[in-house]
Amino acid sequence: MFGEEFRSYFRLDRSQFDHLLQMIGASIARMDTNYPESISPVELLAICLRFLATGDSYRIIGFSFRVGRSTVAGIVPSVAQAIWDCLVGEYMPVPKEEDWRAIAAEFLERWNFPNCLGSIDGKHVVIQAPPCSGSQFYNYKGTYSVVLLAVVDAIYCFHFVDVGAYGKGSDSGTLRDSAFGQALQDGTLEIPPPASLPGAEDLGPVPHVFVGDEGFPLRPNLMRPYAGRQLPLPKPVRIFKKRLSRARLVVECTFGILAARWRMYWRVLGLSTSNVDDHIDSVIALWFTRSTFISNGTLRLPCSIELQRKLQCVLCGAYVTVVKILCEFQQVHILI
Repeated sequence: MFGEEFRSYFRLDRSQFDHLLQMIGASIARMDTNYPESISPVELLAICLRFLATGDSYRIIGFSFRVGRSTVAGIVPSVAQAIWDCLVGEYMPVPKEEDWRAIAAEFLERWNFPNCLGSIDGKHVVIQAPPCSGSQFYNYKGTYSVVLLAVVDAIYCFHFVDVGAYGKGSDSGTLRDSAFGQALQDGTLEIPPPASLPGAEDLGPVPHVFVGDEGFPLRPNLMRPYAGRQLPLPKPVRIFKKRLSRARLVVECTFGILAARWRMYWRVLGLSTSNVDDHIDSVIALWFTRSTFISNGTLRLPCSIELQRKLQCVLCGAYVTVVKILCEFQQVHILI
């Protein structure tokens, strides 16, 4: 397979596949013995990527590569863990104060929300109910899931992820129990000191914040929309909610692009919860190897500037509007 066919099958182009193989090949290689030769690192990586790209059962993946179901069941978790271990340090380092300032400047330029350090939200990854789990993984949508909590910057890049929370939990509870939430509470994230808002210097310094939906608590460094839906809303409140929702929409779009590229998120995963966590982590790490963001060292956005400007007009909860906008721009090639 070559070109677009290769990219469609593995969700990475050939150069990215080779680069990833070079990074993790030594850690996933298996020793040859007197028995038949072991499976090569190329095939090990191909099997794992195919599972992440489709979410097919281990049996179907085994038929495709002419290996046994139990063999696939051993390959996918180990390679997924190796992908995370090899990529997370390079592509997802903990931001420093200067990194936070750059993120805040990007949010102001692209989404017109000052002093914003990231958009935060949770995504339910649907799984089969684990044995003897009761209602721990049962969520409000009527399915069983684990929660992916993520913090995303203005250009759809992940900076913090927490995987494995029970589906029954709320966004605020998931944040409280996560390492990111504890670091935010303890003040160990190296967040920049308060700064004046552009054009409103008379208000004095204002804290830098993360933005989330109504499921998150209101804190000095965590902003959420006004509670309630009283109509009509005062004009200042409407403007604030529009600006906040515009910035918060980034994480929603990121989850949509992530699921469209790695179809594992579209399936009901019949795996152990530990394996589900490893698979989700590996996909997040692979997010930074995709051609949408890194191509010959140049940062690229996942959609056209015209489409981004159109998306800036979308208000809170207007997911249907986003879908309609995407349909209007079918002639624009969006790399997902």
